[in-house]
Amino acid sequence: MKAIAPEMINELSGLCGILPEYWDIFGKLHTASLDTKMAMLRAMKIPVASDNDIAQAIAKQKARPWESFVEPVFVRSVNDQPLKIPVYIPVVSGQEKNLEIKWIIEDETGKTHELKVFGDEMHIIEERTIDNIRYLKVLLSDELRRNTGYYTADIECKLASSTFPDGVEALRKKTRLIVTPDTCYLPQELQQNRMWGLSANLYSVHSKSSWGIGDFKDLRSVVDMTAGLKADFVGVNPLHAIPNMYPYGISPYSPITRLYKNFIYLDIEDIPEVIESDEIRAVIQMKSFKRKIEELKMLGRIDYAKASQLKEQILRHAFDFFYERHYKKNTDRDNHFREFLSAEGRSIECFAVFLALWDFFRKTKNMQAWHEWPEEYHDPYGDTVNAFKKEHEKEALYYMYLQWLIDSQLMKISRHCREVGMKIGLYHDLAVGAISNGSDVWGYQKIIGDADVGAPPDDFNPNGQNWGFPPMIPDNLKENGYELFIETVRKNMKYGGALRIDHALGLFRLFWIPAGMSPADGAYLLQPAEDFLRIIALESERNKTIVIAEDLGTIDDTFRQMLQSFHMLSYRLFYFERNYPDPSFKYPDQYPSMALCAITTHDLPTIYGYWAGRDIEVKKQTGIYRDEEAWRNDVIARERDKGLILSALKAQGIIPADFPEAPQMIPHMTHELCIAIYRYLAQSPCKLLLVSLDDILGTLDQQNMPGTVDSHPNWMRKTPVSIEDMVHDKSFSDLLALFDGKRTQK
Repeated sequence: MKAIAPEMINELSGLCGILPEYWDIFGKLHTASLDTKMAMLRAMKIPVASDNDIAQAIAKQKARPWESFVEPVFVRSVNDQPLKIPVYIPVVSGQEKNLEIKWIIEDETGKTHELKVFGDEMHIIEERTIDNIRYLKVLLSDELRRNTGYYTADIECKLASSTFPDGVEALRKKTRLIVTPDTCYLPQELQQNRMWGLSANLYSVHSKSSWGIGDFKDLRSVVDMTAGLKADFVGVNPLHAIPNMYPYGISPYSPITRLYKNFIYLDIEDIPEVIESDEIRAVIQMKSFKRKIEELKMLGRIDYAKASQLKEQILRHAFDFFYERHYKKNTDRDNHFREFLSAEGRSIECFAVFLALWDFFRKTKNMQAWHEWPEEYHDPYGDTVNAFKKEHEKEALYYMYLQWLIDSQLMKISRHCREVGMKIGLYHDLAVGAISNGSDVWGYQKIIGDADVGAPPDDFNPNGQNWGFPPMIPDNLKENGYELFIETVRKNMKYGGALRIDHALGLFRLFWIPAGMSPADGAYLLQPAEDFLRIIALESERNKTIVIAEDLGTIDDTFRQMLQSFHMLSYRLFYFERNYPDPSFKYPDQYPSMALCAITTHDLPTIYGYWAGRDIEVKKQTGIYRDEEAWRNDVIARERDKGLILSALKAQGIIPADFPEAPQMIPHMTHELCIAIYRYLAQSPCKLLLVSLDDILGTLDQQNMPGTVDSHPNWMRKTPVSIEDMVHDKSFSDLLALFDGKRTQK
């Protein structure tokens, strides 16, 4: 077979946004191979089997957007008005005066405004000939100043049939206009004050009333406890829907969808149907059922499958009760349910039908992945799926009902946060993506690439990381009007006052690992960063949600500056804030003000585990280290870093001068030393300080060890004490003094 010309591959790769090289955290330059580029192009659904395929793809990329008439979406600043929208018109030379363009702009309320422009009035800014066809680039200018929001423009260009090539009489297309603020929401209180909050992994907390896994009742208790400590927010792990099956279906960062939540967190005994039904309450009170709950409580680790099965047993009864007593009778409660479904629109129906199909094929055909289903079920909007939806309407309604319950309970907790005086409330976490076997990918197959997202090798993962979910193809996402991206951001801002965006670097460039390749063979793909940031800013303003951009890793300073310009708070971890190349720790006044600071995160050791070198020990046991030398280097570096921590604390007067200087004199982390580090961070100008519940409880093991799945108990650890015991734990009282017992000014 004839070899494909490398220069053509390189040209097409560049046009499609594949970066030819990148520097890793060790300062090593990596160059994307031709094989990687070819694989990434195939993953983007671009034919590259021959020189002819590539030549056509290059021509298509160069012709874009000239051959489109108008691009599918425009994202513009509210301060860049009146809106100017380019359209591309194929026209016979000399016939420009015969053109007539009419465009109707519709806002979100349905209000419309019509504009017309004729040939001799048109603002022609460029010409180009493609395949012997002459195109004009015409700039359409709006007459009104628009408020921020989403608009639709229906654009039609008419002229004599002899004017267009091939006898075309008219061109017509709709495009989405998104008008955004220039910055994300930042409340006045946060501009004047600093605030702190407590981060808790909801699945890990437990109480006398929980069913083997933390739930929304437990979350409310954590809110009450935290508000009593003068904190302004509670951070939780992503609550996205997951399979709830060990080992690959329990990570909150590997959801089946980022649009909807995990029913396992429902407070079952606070559901109106459970309260209303004597029969359902009788089931819960049965000795055999109560014994199952107690068995789950007694387990040392969380059993997601059994906890979800136990809850679903009651939820099925609750839905049947609702269906017979409310849905069929159009009661007020049913009206609220239907209002919820109407507001959610197509998204929730797609999600529910997917779950109904997933459950059907697992039970009848033992098919675990939707890719195994018969081909006709791969199209979410095809005749076969529509027929299934009609036949299994009640089953789909059940899954919608669960999301309605979740929505109700989360909204109630969000209101409660305000009632107890929290300025921010719930701080949610948005995962980077959804797994290939999930509903997001099934519902949006045309925009999903055949690759995995991950990270190149770094000092914490020498082999790199494959996160196990596919990326969105930027051009295809744009063709869809950024719909999935908008929905994802919007739904995750609904229930709280702050949202952390995991791996914010992915808004600028995303590390693709083509199917069958290792992370070492991956490459970066550029993203439509400004469009993404502007959409986030719009949803942030609408939902009054503070945005924290997790900007860890190898990130260009230009990217960080862009995040800051949009008032997205940087995410600064104590472990990494060093005076590089000097490993000494930065002093508090060297931290930026527009940031959230913390000691650690879910993928890193707790401060107790850090001091004990527990993470280093686990990495060695699970074979993450390349060799003995890499392990030994980490051991030596950790002892050095512990000494540097003590030096930094002393220099700031956080610990007394006679406190031991040698780490060997402090073999174990103490509560006093842990609090001292948080006080160190509290002296920084950072707007937000996040305190880890695991740190305050003295937990040794981290929640997740990147690079492992079943060789380490990730996402399964319970807190060492119950919520009831936390309330009386004097360790928490020290947090009152973080900001002198009040919300202090800068």
